[in-house]
Amino acid sequence: MILTKTKTSVFLAALVALILFIGGTTTAIAQTGKTVSGILQDSTGLSVIAASVKLTSPLDTLQASSDTEGHFYFKNVKANEFKLLITSLGFQPLSKNLSFEGKDQLEIPPLTMRFESQVLDVVNVTGGTLITMKEDTVEYNAKDYKVRPNAMTEELIKKLDGVEVDKDGNVQAQGESVTRVRINGKDFFGGDVKTATKNLPADIIEKIQIVDDYGDQANLTGNKTGDPEKVLNITIDEKNNNGNFGQVGAGMGTKPEDENNYRYQIGGMYNSFTGSRQLSVIANMNNNNNQAFDFNARGGGARRMPGGGTRRMGGGFGGPGGFGGGSNGLTDSYSAGFNYRKDFNDKWTMYGNYSYNHSDNTVVSSSLQQDFFSDSTALSNINSLSNAISNNHRFDWNVEYKPNDKIFVKVSPTLSIGNNNSYSDELTDQRLQFEQTDKPEIATNISSIYKSKTNTPNYGLSGLFNYKLNDEGRNLFVNFSANSGKTKQDQDRITNSFNNEGGNADSTYLRQLIDLDNKGVNGGTSVSYIEPLTDKSNLEFSYDFNFANYDNDRLTYNVDQLGNQSYDPLSSNQYDYTFTTHKAGVTYRYRTDKIVYQLGATVLPTRLSGNTVLSGESLSFSRNGFYFVPVARFEYKASRTRSFSAEYRGNANEPSFSQLQPITDISNPRFPVTGNPDLAAEFNHTLRMRYRNFDFQSGNIFFAMLNANVTQDKITTNRITRVDSLGLVQETHYLNTDGNYNVNGFYNYGKPFNNRKYVVTLRGRASFNNNVAYVNDAENVAKNWELNQGLNVQINPADWLEVRPGVDFTYNTTKNSLQGTNNQNVSTWATSLWGNIFITPTLLWNFDVAKTSNSGYSNNVGANPLIINTFLEKQFFKNKNGMLRLQAFDLLNEQVSISRSVTENRISDSRTNRLARYFMLSFTYKFQKFAGRAGGAMPDEGRERWRGGDRPMGGPPMGGPGEGRSQGF
Repeated sequence: MILTKTKTSVFLAALVALILFIGGTTTAIAQTGKTVSGILQDSTGLSVIAASVKLTSPLDTLQASSDTEGHFYFKNVKANEFKLLITSLGFQPLSKNLSFEGKDQLEIPPLTMRFESQVLDVVNVTGGTLITMKEDTVEYNAKDYKVRPNAMTEELIKKLDGVEVDKDGNVQAQGESVTRVRINGKDFFGGDVKTATKNLPADIIEKIQIVDDYGDQANLTGNKTGDPEKVLNITIDEKNNNGNFGQVGAGMGTKPEDENNYRYQIGGMYNSFTGSRQLSVIANMNNNNNQAFDFNARGGGARRMPGGGTRRMGGGFGGPGGFGGGSNGLTDSYSAGFNYRKDFNDKWTMYGNYSYNHSDNTVVSSSLQQDFFSDSTALSNINSLSNAISNNHRFDWNVEYKPNDKIFVKVSPTLSIGNNNSYSDELTDQRLQFEQTDKPEIATNISSIYKSKTNTPNYGLSGLFNYKLNDEGRNLFVNFSANSGKTKQDQDRITNSFNNEGGNADSTYLRQLIDLDNKGVNGGTSVSYIEPLTDKSNLEFSYDFNFANYDNDRLTYNVDQLGNQSYDPLSSNQYDYTFTTHKAGVTYRYRTDKIVYQLGATVLPTRLSGNTVLSGESLSFSRNGFYFVPVARFEYKASRTRSFSAEYRGNANEPSFSQLQPITDISNPRFPVTGNPDLAAEFNHTLRMRYRNFDFQSGNIFFAMLNANVTQDKITTNRITRVDSLGLVQETHYLNTDGNYNVNGFYNYGKPFNNRKYVVTLRGRASFNNNVAYVNDAENVAKNWELNQGLNVQINPADWLEVRPGVDFTYNTTKNSLQGTNNQNVSTWATSLWGNIFITPTLLWNFDVAKTSNSGYSNNVGANPLIINTFLEKQFFKNKNGMLRLQAFDLLNEQVSISRSVTENRISDSRTNRLARYFMLSFTYKFQKFAGRAGGAMPDEGRERWRGGDRPMGGPPMGGPGEGRSQGF
């Protein structure tokens, strides 16, 4: 037994020794191999993922792929010298000869791969297209998207992943509205989006960029603050920057029912691009709701984007290709303008635009308005007819000077003049119903006529100076603006009311002549100094000063039924006030190829002072404020195509002077307003998160966004109601409340199939609003949900057929804590089908069908229209650039607009007329002549993209202006 144990012990000891020997030998053998590691990046510094890396030598043949960080790794390399061959979709192949040089481990410095712009011409892939993500920019290679010859930019944009264009031509990208357009980095017609998308041909474009633009300061220094603006930047192919192109056209249509005039449209656009000079001229006349420019949405801000001019979201000039009908009511319009840019040399650049628009708009609308109170509900049926005639001029100019790489100067004058006449006639049938059944209903009928004449000249000057103190990032930035505006308005208001309160009939006549004279001057300056700490971090010190001075006079005269006038001191008001702010802050920023974050805070002292004269009595008022505002931002770039960002901002909003003045303003007797001098400023906490991911191999794309906002001390209203001879009178008081917040999110997922012949897109939105207000001193909490889900499919199996079916569902629900039994739910199903069928290579049939099914709206507002638009188009001439079109708009004559608005304790459903059925015959001629290319000829690469399939190769199978109502001349 002892012998057995001894033998066993010896055996185990020998076995352990053998294992250790084998292990040591294996380790020694393994250690004879060499290792190679490296990282791949593109020209922007972002990692290249899923690249194929092949290592070859007389002794080795090894294969690897780069990971999500761009890293690759080889082990057990035998040879001392070897060759790397790296390939990846969208990049030029990279070959590298390397040597260990006596070492066993080789760490290769980062290898940069160059983009291959024509990859789809040489690589057969299923799905994807080329999208590049750079910082706050998503860049699309225009040549990777198939569009028809002679198509406009709008048609190209509709095909971009994550971008939507609605029926009215408004553009959304990644769930947010695009509010400005640029050509080669400079504003085009002051930033009017539709002016560019409807009138620039797609075949001259090289790239389209969707940019989150934080303003000139961020573009110059890289430091981002505030809210970004979604900007569409169109890059023109260099070979198309030297030539002339454009279009002219005219159309005549039928005379709709109940109208005296036939539909017509005439207009054109001319572009002359000669290297460093760009000139565009546009003109249009029509009565089918197509306006070249929108003068209602000025913004952008000289302070945030000096020289950026104004933010306008206006449409192109339409043309026979456009159906119109995108705006409420019926509009006659005459428009003209020009856009100019000139790069004199490397130092001087000048660009700007002038626009003129005459508009005559008539709107017929009906609405049901519900106001909820603690013990009653007011139901108002409102029918109105309004007309507005406006003449607007706008001039924006920019001069940039860059004497060297360190200094940049920009100066931007602006001027706008508006003359507007408006008229409205409104009938209101109002019922005040009480919860107590023993209290009788109070019925009031109100007739209101309103006339006004308004003149609004405005002018301003803004500019900036940027100085790079050294190459390490030390920088000085100075920004200023000064603006002056004036509004002169004459109003004539007539109100007739009749009510039966308590069974006693009573009628009231009130006419007021009101003269308004408002003047304002505002501006300020800001200074920013950046001190680099390391090559990856810096500190920014900033100071910002703003002022606004306003002088407002309202003189009211009462006029009796005999025409006698008398001055009304109670309805008149004269007040002037000044608001100044000083903002000082410091921000720390850290940046690597993968991670960017910033932390900072600002202090904001404010002062508001003013004087009011009411009923001959003068009242002076002033208040000071002091606020602490934090800022935080984080961004993580997982790869060149995948990123996540989160940002927190705090923002204080002071109450306005009219909200603070401790008097009652009864200039509108049915809606008097009483200020509250004890109001505190409201403070907003905003959290914004975004995720973007594009699968480079498959072409799948996913965007998601989440925004949340909480407002402390929100300035809200307490509406005190009473009934008098004018009917229901609502007096507004102001107070601060808590519990106000909102959350909204968006996602977009797109998947292409069969080399983008089929593209499926899913998108959805959700928003929740919790609003707190008071009614007759009782708190009302309104909870509003809005949910939307959509599915769209692009079907383009052959050159002669393109179809886009889609479906959307929207659900909107509102619950009020007061009068909870009157909660409102509405839902909408919207289905659409758009298509192009080329019967012959020069004969096109287009159809655009949309069906909307609504439920939950009031009976006098609800509608379920089926809109059918269609046209036949015949192309002429050698280059197919002459187009004769016969089109029909709204075949079933069901065009109408319905909407719901929810504000505090009010829900309002409205129905508004829109352009209805008409037929039009139109002719359009397009011309192109670039250096080295025949006039009107399509670029070779565009022609190549349309070869193959089922169409003959002799000439382009498609042509003419674009699609449906959204296309211009």
